Amino acid sequence: MAGGLAALLDDIAALAKIAAASVDDIGAAAGRASTKAVGVVIDDTAVTPRYVHGFTANRELPMIRKIATGSLRNKLVFILPAILLLSQFLPWLLTPILMVGGLYLSYEGAEKLYEYVTGHHKEKTATPAAAKGEDHEKTMVSGAIRTDFILSAEIMVIALNEVADEPLLNRAIILVVVALGITLLVYGMVALIVKMDDIGLSLAKRDSAAAQTVGRLLVKGMPKVLAVLSVVGVVAMLWVGGHILLVGVDDLGWHAPYELVHHLEEAVAGGLGALAGFVTWLVNTLSSAVIGLVVGAVVVAVMHLVPRRKKDAAAH
Repeated sequence: MAGGLAALLDDIAALAKIAAASVDDIGAAAGRASTKAVGVVIDDTAVTPRYVHGFTANRELPMIRKIATGSLRNKLVFILPAILLLSQFLPWLLTPILMVGGLYLSYEGAEKLYEYVTGHHKEKTATPAAAKGEDHEKTMVSGAIRTDFILSAEIMVIALNEVADEPLLNRAIILVVVALGITLLVYGMVALIVKMDDIGLSLAKRDSAAAQTVGRLLVKGMPKVLAVLSVVGVVAMLWVGGHILLVGVDDLGWHAPYELVHHLEEAVAGGLGALAGFVTWLVNTLSSAVIGLVVGAVVVAVMHLVPRRKKDAAAH
């Protein structure tokens, strides 16, 4: 009896060691996968604040909470099951689907630039966001969640590519960890950014002269920071959208565009030493943004010209 119990305990200990090693492996894989998606995380963090820009302070965190909940739902309910099934049975479909998302992001970024250039943006923002009511808030939250869907899809696909050799169950667990971790990181940072002016107000009321100075700087500076982030968010849409398309066509067999970008990287970064890595990234990013702008502009032109021609034909 004692021998049987000892053997059972040995088996349990062995299983515990295997489980611990498995958890360590999953944690390491999740960390690797998350690191690869850092670029998109930065884009997501830059894009989101523009959706709450202009609303009253008491609505900012509730809006961010709704967007974060929608983002997590995007990742866990829609994207995760879909990419797991596709990776298991139709892995070749992942790239074209991701490219459709890249096309949408490019269109969104180009559409915002079109609004700025044509003045439509000023007309739309003549009334403060806070004065437009609950329907406008819902519209902005829905728009943020739609945009997040594309960025989340890229994050999850990048993470999946890093763990493609893992068993299906491990892949699923790793992607859940990545989804939870990145959502907390992105929307925690977004909440901190948009509430920084409130932190500044709190500091400005303290007795310490240094705290008051920092607080006043935060209060004065954060509206400008949010305005800049709004612009960065538009640029990020073009950058991410263009990069998805650039990598996608390369994966599908048309290598010329990405080879041209690589040649540009080598030509510009050659002989720069420690700066070569940053310059290479900058060239790749700018190239992706240009591609996103060009492709997005074509879609915007089609979306605006086709309805106009139909109206002109109907008028005649």
